[in-house]
Amino acid sequence: MNCEPRWTQYYEAVAGRPPRPTLVKALAAYAQDANPLPKFAVDLGCGDGRDTVELLSQGWRVLAIDGEQEAIARLRQRSDCNRLYLETRVQRFEALTLPPDVSLINASFCLPFCPPQHFVHLWEEIVVALAPGGRFCGQLFGDQDSWAAYADMNHHSREQVKDLLTPFTVEWLEEENHPGKTALGEDKHWHIFNIVACKR
Repeated sequence: MNCEPRWTQYYEAVAGRPPRPTLVKALAAYAQDANPLPKFAVDLGCGDGRDTVELLSQGWRVLAIDGEQEAIARLRQRSDCNRLYLETRVQRFEALTLPPDVSLINASFCLPFCPPQHFVHLWEEIVVALAPGGRFCGQLFGDQDSWAAYADMNHHSREQVKDLLTPFTVEWLEEENHPGKTALGEDKHWHIFNIVACKR
């Protein structure tokens, strides 16, 4: 089986939505740090920029990465996007390279779309790129998610998620497991791990 996202329809469906709660929580935690790291973030799978725009508005320098050229084009065309501290890159997960000493890596609902055979490398790239005290925020999909049937996506059990977070102090881990709908209005069973974690 194969999951073919309809990205144009997705971007239009989510246009104007606020930043994800995982990013909001990570930024609130950063604001409480006694010795905050420099404001340098990577937004993985940035889409049309709902999270990137929030980071830029709070004075962060942002490297926004997406595998779709259309996503980057939509981000750069946003009227609320302060491009002064924005760098963009079109790059797929299987070829991802990240700069060192990143203070925040945001990955909202994108990591499950990494081909499973490349996920271990992707996660290692994320962990290594984060500076000590830097944060990861985003989502992983659980093994009870209805999209777990797709062979080109990756899903994790709760124990596997805990193992992945071993290098981190977990600040927020919320598991959702319920029926719902996709952004395009289609029925779906969601099994999601919402994560905010600080690298040790």
